[in-house]
Amino acid sequence: MSAGLSTRLTDRFGLRAPIVSAPMAMAAGGKLAAAVTRAGGLGFVGGGYADADWTQAQLAEAGNTAVGCGFITWALAEREAEAPGLYDAVLARAPAAVFLSFGDPAPFAARAREAGVPVFAQVQSVADARAVCAAGADVIVAQGSEAGGHGATRGTMSLVPEVVDAVGADALVLAAGGIADGRGLAAALMLGADGVVVGTRFWAAEEALVARGFHEAAVAADGDATLRSSLPDIARGLHWPEPYTIRTLRNAWTDRWQGVAGGPASDAARAAYASAVEAGDAQGAPAIAGEAVGLIAAVEPAETIVARMVQEARAALARW
Repeated sequence: MSAGLSTRLTDRFGLRAPIVSAPMAMAAGGKLAAAVTRAGGLGFVGGGYADADWTQAQLAEAGNTAVGCGFITWALAEREAEAPGLYDAVLARAPAAVFLSFGDPAPFAARAREAGVPVFAQVQSVADARAVCAAGADVIVAQGSEAGGHGATRGTMSLVPEVVDAVGADALVLAAGGIADGRGLAAALMLGADGVVVGTRFWAAEEALVARGFHEAAVAADGDATLRSSLPDIARGLHWPEPYTIRTLRNAWTDRWQGVAGGPASDAARAAYASAVEAGDAQGAPAIAGEAVGLIAAVEPAETIVARMVQEARAALARW
């Protein structure tokens, strides 16, 4: 194992690297989360839309490795209102942390604190950062628009230091969005963050639950080949609240539906989209990836990714 990199995040959670894998819905399973943790970072299972069976199975897949579990907060609130029990079951496992994104985390943060489980809360604005800090979040994740998957409009470079200044010196802040190598990690630390949350780079890890066709499309793409839209949410029948859109690769499918009134909302369009996702057809459905996709040259083990990011960050910080 190469030398680590110490920050307040590593000290707080007993890590060797200030690197957290994003809880990417349906892509970040137990195998990926455990691999990131074993490599010295902190891995999260992507509980996403609160599918109880999938989430429990993936947490079990991680075995005894210390991993966290993340949720899309508005979806978790809907699921708990209809069929409560998943969140308490996750807390009962004593995960390394819970990661709450896209909604009011306060009720879930309070329950996590009662269970002694740390809370990561992801935000896309300074106002939301202040709010989650007041709600008792242990770690605040400032996510820039460059990120893959869902997000808002602020850029990482200006959002991170503004959040750091707004929440005060005692709060731990992580940077997310557009970070895929050690240069991004070093830059985040220089902006005042205590570490980084990495999505797309781990989405393109060997352990991720991603079809080969989507991985191949990502490796071939650069950061210019992404866009934000609501098209995949329309095709999946997901009613995401404003201001969130999803960043994906641009492909034949997005070109087909861009600007079409109503989008791919018909039964036929939704069925075709679902079939393409299942088949790993990167033209029939877009790969969910961020602007950092242009920094990915190969699909690699998570351990290799973590070690190289730390080595590159140490070299960059020493050089400057």
